[in-house]
Amino acid sequence: MSIFSFFLKRRKPNKPKTIAQLLQELKRSSDFVTLELQGSGHRFLLSYFDSLIDPKLLQQQVLCHLQRDVSNYPSLSVRDLQRIIPVQRIEITSDVQTVEMKLLRGFALIQLKHDDSCCALINLASDHLGLRQNNDSENEFSVVGPKVGFVENIGTNLHLLRRQVATPNLVFRELTIGTMSKTKVVIAYIDGIVHEQTLETVMQRVNDIEFDIVFDTSLLDQLLSDNSSSPFPSFVSTERVDRVVYALVGGQVAILADGSPYVITGPSTLFDFFTSPEDYYLPWVLGSFFRLIRMFGVMFSILASPIYVAVLTYHYEMIPKDLLGPIIFSRSNVPFSPTLEVLFLEITIELLREAGARLPTKVAQTLGIVGGIVIGQASVEAALTSNILLIIVSLAALASFTTPIFKMSNTIRFIRFPIIFFASFWGGVGIAFAICLLLIHLGRLQSFGNPYLVPLYPLRIKDFADSFIRSSYRLTAKRPSYLRPRTFWRYDPNKAKQKKDIDE
Repeated sequence: MSIFSFFLKRRKPNKPKTIAQLLQELKRSSDFVTLELQGSGHRFLLSYFDSLIDPKLLQQQVLCHLQRDVSNYPSLSVRDLQRIIPVQRIEITSDVQTVEMKLLRGFALIQLKHDDSCCALINLASDHLGLRQNNDSENEFSVVGPKVGFVENIGTNLHLLRRQVATPNLVFRELTIGTMSKTKVVIAYIDGIVHEQTLETVMQRVNDIEFDIVFDTSLLDQLLSDNSSSPFPSFVSTERVDRVVYALVGGQVAILADGSPYVITGPSTLFDFFTSPEDYYLPWVLGSFFRLIRMFGVMFSILASPIYVAVLTYHYEMIPKDLLGPIIFSRSNVPFSPTLEVLFLEITIELLREAGARLPTKVAQTLGIVGGIVIGQASVEAALTSNILLIIVSLAALASFTTPIFKMSNTIRFIRFPIIFFASFWGGVGIAFAICLLLIHLGRLQSFGNPYLVPLYPLRIKDFADSFIRSSYRLTAKRPSYLRPRTFWRYDPNKAKQKKDIDE
């Protein structure tokens, strides 16, 4: 037995030995329901996951017959339920593992009150519980991988999570916040993986919220943040089911709110905002390459315009001789300083973005293309800006869209402007000073008490396997150490790299 297999087996929680113990364990989750029914002198226990079953099937095929047709059986047994309930297949079993698996697949469990050693399992699973016709992820599009997204119905969202993570350790804790809205909020986590202190921090902060109306998880993001004055988002906000599942498996906590199609996960780090689920559906070489492209795009988007201002204002001797002529020619008729020239184009790009975001989709596409071409060409011909700066600003705006998370994209758009002002005052020294201030701010940020720059600061070399790059699966078997998971190993890396052929 390898050391990895030893730890994997040693960390597994004890399995319940009886059905009663299993049901007691499942009651930790708020979506697990146990009802005590009585009909014609017989008492039943009905147990199921509310997020997995169809309530119409429960009412029509189970409840009405249990309360009406049991009078014909004075001495009722579990096997008599096969004749009472008009369902094609009812499974009678006393095996705990079978009961656990079926409950997690949308089955309902029926027991007699006087005999809990055996039970009946009825399939009431719903594959379309509350789903709208189009629940694809709209803002986090991916070419490869599943495209299922969350919707505004929290019951549907819990159903999607429970269907993807078929383990009794997935726990939902339901809370109600908002003095006027009484919004239903659910905290999801995997027991046995998430660290107790992280869970306690999340529960305490959600319970301490004093607010009148909670419309969306975006409000929770600000109310739960360690530093609400920071432009950087503290938690990942996503509409993709696979991203939330991966966060839960890694040891993070997910927060869902009724009426919101977005789920926030934390504790989060800066690198989580540059990670796309598509990275894990492609070979690790391609996933790492695209992740590095995103990080380079963000750096270019932030620094391109400030470097242009600093070089043309203070450090023009750095311009190569072959490039000096075209720059002089392009700016020969521009009456503004480089700072005003950059601000004019940057604000124009932001106006186009905001106008495109507020208009219908087809009109926004036309406005973005036609408006960008017309305004850019007219600005160059009117000598309001140079054509070289127009190319730089356009590339910077394009690079800012490489960020997978929309909130981080907004932050990148914002921090570009302070750096431009620092560059206009002190040139390259101002850019270096602004970057130092930015790094100090990031170093002080936290997400549910965890450092924001980890594994870069504090340094965690072993966690670099899934930060700047996405390493192969045999190198990412351990969960991130900064999350302090109770179970470190996700799988045995030795088995992940074994390739066996079947001998015929």
